[in-house]
Amino acid sequence: MSLEVISRMSQPLVDAHVDDPDLALLRAAGLGDQSAALQLVRTHAPALQRLAWRMLGDEQEAQDVVQESCLRLWRVAGEWRPGEARISTWLHTVAMNLSRDRLRRRRETYPVESFEWLAGEDSPEQDMERDRRSARVQQALTQLPERQREALILSHFEGYSQSEAASVMGVSVEALESLLSRARRSLRQRWLIGENES
Repeated sequence: MSLEVISRMSQPLVDAHVDDPDLALLRAAGLGDQSAALQLVRTHAPALQRLAWRMLGDEQEAQDVVQESCLRLWRVAGEWRPGEARISTWLHTVAMNLSRDRLRRRRETYPVESFEWLAGEDSPEQDMERDRRSARVQQALTQLPERQREALILSHFEGYSQSEAASVMGVSVEALESLLSRARRSLRQRWLIGENES
């Protein structure tokens, strides 16, 4: 895959005049500097791992996605054109696309991890209630259409701004807002239905 094709996978997130904090490391890695390559992996692998795990629900598959994402970056390192997209955004776009491909091959979806803010040191009764709610949230998320779930993962779990999430998904900010709105509305409906059934 050529750099031009890969570059088109993510729309520009930033103005060409804005510096990318990873650019110097990528250039050094492109010239064979292994310590620079290792630093890029250490910087971005945890976020890529979380994203892939949330998409796939499988630790080993998520690791495979991280490795393949980094390999693709090394392949284009020497030809990288600054200003088209931030390296971090490009990596997230690649990881998202690789995860989508794996999900399509499976023909099924896996649960997204529960909201971390629900965790805490509570009584056994509170823990059971939290676990019950967490399971309901996971179930509701897995029932969302793929694009709505991706929008929530990027915006809620990964903390991307709307413009960053839109860039990773290859949609406009308006389209992302629409996906988020529909996803939240659907989750609220599913939540209310579940409350009434309890």
